[in-house]
Amino acid sequence: MPRGKYDVIIFGATSFVGGILTRYIAEQYGWNKDLKWAMAGRSERKLQQVRGTLAPILGDQAGDVEYIIADAADEASLTELCESTRVIVSTVGPYALYGEPLVKACVETGIDYCDLTGEPQWIKRMLDKYESKAAETGARIVHCCGFDSIPSDMGVRHLQELAKEKVGHTLSKVEMRVKAAKGGMSGGTIASMLQLTKEVMANPSLKKELANPYSLCPPDHGFRAKQPDIKGAFFDRASNTWGMPFIMAAINTRVVHRTNALLEKEYGERFLYNEGMLTGKGAKGRRMAKAMTLGLGAFIVGAAIKPTRALLEKFVLPKPGQGPSPKEQETGYFDIRFYGYDKEYKHGKEPVIATKVTGDKDPGYGFTGKMLGEAAVCLALDYHNRGKKRWGKGGFWTPGSLFGEVFMERLQKNANMTFEDITPAESTDKESAEQAA
Repeated sequence: MPRGKYDVIIFGATSFVGGILTRYIAEQYGWNKDLKWAMAGRSERKLQQVRGTLAPILGDQAGDVEYIIADAADEASLTELCESTRVIVSTVGPYALYGEPLVKACVETGIDYCDLTGEPQWIKRMLDKYESKAAETGARIVHCCGFDSIPSDMGVRHLQELAKEKVGHTLSKVEMRVKAAKGGMSGGTIASMLQLTKEVMANPSLKKELANPYSLCPPDHGFRAKQPDIKGAFFDRASNTWGMPFIMAAINTRVVHRTNALLEKEYGERFLYNEGMLTGKGAKGRRMAKAMTLGLGAFIVGAAIKPTRALLEKFVLPKPGQGPSPKEQETGYFDIRFYGYDKEYKHGKEPVIATKVTGDKDPGYGFTGKMLGEAAVCLALDYHNRGKKRWGKGGFWTPGSLFGEVFMERLQKNANMTFEDITPAESTDKESAEQAA
């Protein structure tokens, strides 16, 4: 393959999310136009099947879509893959099992990479092994470019930019609340969760790392603030609604704190952040929060016990390659709220900035395909010039620390993702804030 022939290669195009991502790229960018892209995977037969699904989108051009045979365990084929493109976007998980060889190949060849992992223990291993080398070669590695963790990371970034405009500084505390969401689970996500459980059971010391809210921050981050950790049903004052722990907080919070560190503590050295999922108002909302918290706890305990885990895998949970139907993906959605607090406004008890982030498809799959696709295209087309001060540097980035306005514009224009200011007018009245202080 000629060096640099493609802008983007979709590695794992035959996976469940890989197929969604491939169709999104075809719909949004066509074939052989401004974006030069190709598919890659280990099975030629399956790659041809994916290419066949593009006929309703690309017509006769579907047969021209190029694919490359490459195996996640074959370093030589991965190196060759890297040398033929600007960016590789990977959907091959669980990443803790299959992801390292491609990251290594991208780092060594200086090629940009993004994925949709939500596996903090694996990200930490990649940071420890390859971060310094990526800085040398110029490779930009961006994990967590799906529902884990773009809505959270870019949502906080959006809120803090609004805060700088409205009150003159970033806010010291942000709370994220999933107000509503509809979508199914895929076998790939379940496999990643179970893999993490297996690793913890095999290595109990991993629990300490996973409990550290700053585990993904650079070693010299200097953060000391004790982070609020939602462990049970709670009452959310900002929305006057009951809530429960959000299962993805374990990865999202770590990514947001790493973003703050990489932005040179722009959110503050004692920045506080937590995530929860709202269950409704009144007694009904409280009962729902308690019941769902118990159910989540039971699932975690069941997954930790080997015999129960085996039964769940065999009879209950979806298998890798399975996931929400096309109809479920189309009818899915998410509505996430962010509340920013300032200790100098009403003594920090009321949010001074409130924002909303929404998506119009199943969050984990239909919409993850959109977000992941735009992240890859943004790296390939908008951020490819390495001469710029910030995003010219190689290293391990987060979405919120690398991507800015241009990425958010792509998400809003192409993916129908919204970032909306819903702050009550009186909240940012500086005179009121000063009087309250």
